[in-house]
Amino acid sequence: MTDKNQKPEANSLWGGRFEGGVSDIMEKINASIDFDKILYRQDITGSIEHCKMLVATDIISADDGDAIVKGLKQIEDEIEAGEFEFSAALEDIHMNVESRLTEIIGAAAGRLHTARSRNDQVATDFKLWVRDACDQADDALKALQMALVEKAEENAHVIMPGFTHLQSAQPVTFGHHLLAYFEMFTRDRSRFQDARKRLNECPLGAAALAGTSFPIDRHQTAKALGFDRPTSNSMDTVSDRDFALEFMSAAAISAVHISRLAEEMVTWSCAQFNFIQMSDSFTTGSSIMPQKRNPDAAELCRGKSGRIIGSLNSLLVTMKGLALTFSKDMQEDKEATFDAVETYSLIIAAMTGMVEDMKVNENEMRKATNVGFITATDLADWVVRVLGLPFRTAHHITGSLVAMAEKKGCDLDGLTLEEMKQVEPAITDDVFNVLSVEKSVASRESFGGTAPSQVLKQVSLAKERIG
Repeated sequence: MTDKNQKPEANSLWGGRFEGGVSDIMEKINASIDFDKILYRQDITGSIEHCKMLVATDIISADDGDAIVKGLKQIEDEIEAGEFEFSAALEDIHMNVESRLTEIIGAAAGRLHTARSRNDQVATDFKLWVRDACDQADDALKALQMALVEKAEENAHVIMPGFTHLQSAQPVTFGHHLLAYFEMFTRDRSRFQDARKRLNECPLGAAALAGTSFPIDRHQTAKALGFDRPTSNSMDTVSDRDFALEFMSAAAISAVHISRLAEEMVTWSCAQFNFIQMSDSFTTGSSIMPQKRNPDAAELCRGKSGRIIGSLNSLLVTMKGLALTFSKDMQEDKEATFDAVETYSLIIAAMTGMVEDMKVNENEMRKATNVGFITATDLADWVVRVLGLPFRTAHHITGSLVAMAEKKGCDLDGLTLEEMKQVEPAITDDVFNVLSVEKSVASRESFGGTAPSQVLKQVSLAKERIG
């Protein structure tokens, strides 16, 4: 029986300097295997290519290299089959894999760690994982963009109020409104693509912080792992987490865009607006009020955006005070990034589903344009265009007419020509041609405008831009 007060033996993979073992608390705070085991594929892939490079440069023998590669592939099979036993005492995915490799092939396993450190190893694993996350984010955004474009095309002629300050401003088309989010997600895709380009330099070979005296070929491993080149400074390499910060920054900005669309869906689906209807697939009921249809999926998209922002902030705070090069604080990089990726993937999938699923209440949208003097800007533009008055003068005239209509209890097209002439005698009955929301919307044909004809052109361009 083991004495419960006896300290465990020092870790056999790094414990030569240490006579005793770590405390239970130290083991718990130091271990990362519970979350970094997600990196097993990247870790094994990186190790295989490192091993092949060691053989190619005559640093280890071909026989040892073959045994190592075979053993690593066996470990990957064991993990994927759920047969691998992860140990917190072995701290992380790297040492769990190496320990099992030693059990499989014996002392030759110890040659794998030649000319590398866990510092450059984890940087490589993590970069490979984040690179995949960038690709997955781009694919998910592409699907969301397509859903938006298809819905915009269906609703290119549907008229609704456009808002500023959540006050009726000018009439727009629903298709135009949806394409605004297409543009946001286009920028999001470019951010993920840019982040991927910047991270695509291989850390392997930087070793602990100073490089290595072994005659390694860093270009071989970089190419084999799909990187553009090896990193240029070993100290920067092991201390860099910009790639994780850039991913989370892009995800946080994109999550804000998802949250804004989610907020609009919450508003549009309420009884007071009734612009859209969301099906049972993305809503829930109330435990006490049987009439309720709650837009919970949209609300959760809105809420979870804060979680992604928090993950970004967490890593920024972790990194801000670290001197070069590696510090154990940097172990905190992964949980924040992993959670951000999982959360982002969930909300973007939910938003895509909601966009595809929502039903548009065209009549309610059109009815909402009957209040708020929504064609006032069209009236002011007419005064400038037809009467030749300065815009500021036209603005004042229109404001006076709005006040008159408000007092009378009608919209602008409810005023008579005689009433309008009391404010500006030069007004003619031609003004009524610009006071309908249909004509207002149709007139906005400037590039990127809300006119249905322009929306359909932008839809066509958007399909090409999606790629």
